[in-house]
Amino acid sequence: MNGEIVLSDLDLAALLCSRVCHDVISPVGAITNGLELLEVEDDESMREMAMDLVRKSARQASAKLQFCRIAFGAAGSAGSMIDMGEAGDVARAFVGEEKVKLEWQAPRENRPKAEVKLVLNMMLLGIAGIPRGGKVSVGVDGGGFVVRAEGDQARVPEKIAEVISGATNGQELDARLVQPYYSKRLAASAGLTLSMALDDGAVVVRAV
Repeated sequence: MNGEIVLSDLDLAALLCSRVCHDVISPVGAITNGLELLEVEDDESMREMAMDLVRKSARQASAKLQFCRIAFGAAGSAGSMIDMGEAGDVARAFVGEEKVKLEWQAPRENRPKAEVKLVLNMMLLGIAGIPRGGKVSVGVDGGGFVVRAEGDQARVPEKIAEVISGATNGQELDARLVQPYYSKRLAASAGLTLSMALDDGAVVVRAV
């Protein structure tokens, strides 16, 4: 398989945990900094700025954790279906409104858990292709899914492309590259094939 990496369940779990920690450490750290400032600052305007930082960072941390719970975790483990509309709401909160505009076009319906996780991870791949921000649209394409990311200098990151294609030549995965690897595994579990390519200036991620 051209040196394609196959992680053990333990290694995959460890790397995904590292990825989640990486995602939430920044807002959690900001909350800590804001609380420390409140303890020593007497100026009312500075205290209000610190509270604004705490509030904003708390919302970000909550949004990231809710997203990771569905995209990487066992959300809805009591059943095999997840509401695609709920996933879209979680995705919008995760993306926010500053750098990336998300257009969630998938219909509000229950879908198998692996498919919903796959769509959220495909969205992350699309965002990775527009480092300067832009627009990401998520939709259903026949029996599969499609994510289209448009933005300045849109590109398919080389290492991510290698993981998806399997042409990794035996290189080790880290917490950053485990996400495309996990996406590929999710697609396979749903009976779909994952691809990521540049199409007419936009990054298009498909699972068909």
